Amino acid sequence: MSGRGEHRPLRVLVAGRDGQLARALVPAFAGAGWRVSALGRADGLDLAGSPSAIVAAVRSVSPDLVVNAAAYTAVDRAESEPDAALAVNRDGAGALAAAAHATGAPVLHVSTDYVFDGDKGAPYTETDRPTPIGAYGRSKLEGERAVLAANPRSAVVRTSWVVSATGQNFLRTMLRLAETRDEVSVVNDQRGAPTFASDLAAAALRMAPRLLRSPAGDEAFGVFHLSGAPDTTWHGFAAAVFAGAASRGQKVPKLNAIPTSAYPTPTRRPADSRLDCSRILAVHCIARPDWRPSLERCLGQLLHAEASVPA
Repeated sequence: MSGRGEHRPLRVLVAGRDGQLARALVPAFAGAGWRVSALGRADGLDLAGSPSAIVAAVRSVSPDLVVNAAAYTAVDRAESEPDAALAVNRDGAGALAAAAHATGAPVLHVSTDYVFDGDKGAPYTETDRPTPIGAYGRSKLEGERAVLAANPRSAVVRTSWVVSATGQNFLRTMLRLAETRDEVSVVNDQRGAPTFASDLAAAALRMAPRLLRSPAGDEAFGVFHLSGAPDTTWHGFAAAVFAGAASRGQKVPKLNAIPTSAYPTPTRRPADSRLDCSRILAVHCIARPDWRPSLERCLGQLLHAEASVPA
């Protein structure tokens, strides 16, 4: 257990400086008085690099907590680059967790609903057997196992459909398509839930105090699920995005519902990746965040910024 935060600000190392989750974690922790070091490849923390370099990066911060928001997330490209996905999502994640363990810091590691095949027909619990159907999902599952093996004070949080006002994500893609198309087609037979990066960051901050004070073996660690609420489909989420944009005076396209078979991709997506989030509520008192208010805030931010740019 770490007691190093008594006479100085607590320090958190966020791996993955430029990702959409990392960019939400920084203000969340800084706003709560933490000293935040967000490191990426340009800062010497390359999860595809050598374990010794990862150790050096962690030691340079001497963190009380490590949050791993870095990942290889190119789902389709992973099929042709499985070794690259494993290098980051398994080997790098495991090395980061080991380096944290060596300094006495717990780890909060972010994973994905893609560790499941989507065939259960009901929300997945943490005790369900993972059965990934693509290289990306396999690399993330192996990463979970590597992290838990390397650091007994690790919490793995599986989430789904991460979106934010930054980076490449479904929300921003829909808004971009709305600018140039009269019609947009989106699959309506893949079920899950969008999760805003800001809501994940808030959950990480709420988990942090207990992770710091708890010993290995405590129920604070292990695997947890956290996704937004309510569950929906990609088509349902797109409809909410366009409705919000239209309410702000934006031109929106006609939205068509199509089956997954009409939109083939190199990697098959889980048809139903709903997550049962009751464990994180019971252990960490974190309820599923309603994504609809977060969507409204995000649209306000994005569309206000767009409207503020001079013609």
